Amino acid sequence: MSPNLDRLIYVDDSGHSRTGLVVYGWVEFRPDRWSGVLRSWLDTRKRLWREFSIPVTRELHATEYVNGRGRISKRIPDRHVHNHVEHWKDFGREVAVECLETLRCTENLTVGAVWRRGAPEDIARTRQQAYSALIQRLEFELAGTDSLAMVFMDGDGTDSSYRSTHRNLKLADRRVVEDAIHIDSRASQLVQMADLVAWSANVHVDRHAGNEFAWEWYSHHLAERDPRRMPEEI
Repeated sequence: MSPNLDRLIYVDDSGHSRTGLVVYGWVEFRPDRWSGVLRSWLDTRKRLWREFSIPVTRELHATEYVNGRGRISKRIPDRHVHNHVEHWKDFGREVAVECLETLRCTENLTVGAVWRRGAPEDIARTRQQAYSALIQRLEFELAGTDSLAMVFMDGDGTDSSYRSTHRNLKLADRRVVEDAIHIDSRASQLVQMADLVAWSANVHVDRHAGNEFAWEWYSHHLAERDPRRMPEEI
């Protein structure tokens, strides 16, 4: 029998270059579950539009809105305005938790994350090593189930290290179809879902005082969707 295309995997990266930390987070599902997974996320995006006037087409990039830097809406709920000061961090974190709960409750969705720490001055090498280890693990899993997968990533595809990771594998044995397919996150709700997973995984690993509010987001919202239950060093 020929192997089946069983897994669609949407990946985004995170990390902290000053400490040499690289994180990859992802969401995945079977191809025949694609529309249901996307529908669950879009239902939340529509609710965010109705309640907070956050356009469905507005990119949700965790680094921006969770830290209050991105103005994802033209208005902010009164509960986040104190003494005429708008608290965008509080608002962004409320939005993030709603989105995390959507991921937790979405049927047929799996999430995961891996991390690797290297020398800060050699972050590009660490990123390549972490991605290579992730793909090798994925290829091993796919071989065990006689399956194929497709990997989608944020970006324009100009970083040749991603492409070479796949092409350095023996073609006859490869289970990921083609190289990683790069998609602009601004136009992909699924990559934005992966972005939130990667950001939450990064905070789970890189626990400093400034992000203490989100230390347990991965454990509380994503662990039950992650077969390994937590971000894994790779």
